[in-house]
Amino acid sequence: MGNFLLSRIASLIPILFGTSLVAFFLVRLIPGDPAIALLGLEADEQAIAALRAKLALDQPLVLQYVAWLKQILTGDFGRSIQGGREVFPLLIGALGPTALLSVAALLISLVIAIPAGIVAATRRNSLADYGASFAALCGLSMPSFWLGVLLILTFSIYVPILPASGYVSPLVDPLRFLSFLVLPALTLGAALAAATMRMTRATMLEVLRADYVRTARAKGIPARKVIWRHAFRNAQIPIVTLLGIQMGQLLGGVVITETVFSWPGIGKLTVDAIFARDYPVVQGAVLLTATLFVLINLLTDIIYTLIDPRVSLA
Repeated sequence: MGNFLLSRIASLIPILFGTSLVAFFLVRLIPGDPAIALLGLEADEQAIAALRAKLALDQPLVLQYVAWLKQILTGDFGRSIQGGREVFPLLIGALGPTALLSVAALLISLVIAIPAGIVAATRRNSLADYGASFAALCGLSMPSFWLGVLLILTFSIYVPILPASGYVSPLVDPLRFLSFLVLPALTLGAALAAATMRMTRATMLEVLRADYVRTARAKGIPARKVIWRHAFRNAQIPIVTLLGIQMGQLLGGVVITETVFSWPGIGKLTVDAIFARDYPVVQGAVLLTATLFVLINLLTDIIYTLIDPRVSLA
């Protein structure tokens, strides 16, 4: 286990280095000049040149990258061009709301998808199977922005029981926080549930055909026990893999959902920074997202050994 963890942590270095290159150079392909975005189109050339020099934007790109990389290695993500705030606290502040939304969406998807997938697999080609598969197809095909707007129209306008958008910290007002959380979490959870349900159904169908499941049934073990203790337990690894990927994607910021519901997460922060040509924030957000994604994949591999002791991480 120790050697595995060391090797995976060491593999972070080239991944994050490559991510830093992509983040740094691709963001500079965005049309526009940060200095002009700050000062406005009517600013004179001397003021623009002075600001570019102050922000080191007049230096060659390679020198800018080396300077930024040195800052990152010392734990300094730089300062936002808009407002001059430190980037790292800004990212951590946005990561909290994104994490809360991600966990809520993942829980909603599990509550819906796992039972639906198991029912669809154990009652293959039945009305329940067709209904669950049709619902999953709708969930996968439905654009998140359309579902979000539909939920807002239904529960905020026609039946005004939930706020359309906004955010309140759960430490300030837990009940208001939950009221703001419901609609974006449902929007994300629907799409996640569709994919998880399809994966659960497929893996359960494969496991239910295994010899040890037929043997358990032949011994007279109750069907519920066979399904949950024998079949579902051995079908969990592909599901956990999918959940790890989904959680990594969610923590990276779900741009459309966060924008529709004005949720102050990583995705919305990144989009706002792109429009403002705020290079340090965009670069820091991409680097933080990549780090979280790799760490979640590492955690997923460790969970494998808890689910199935036969899986070795040596």
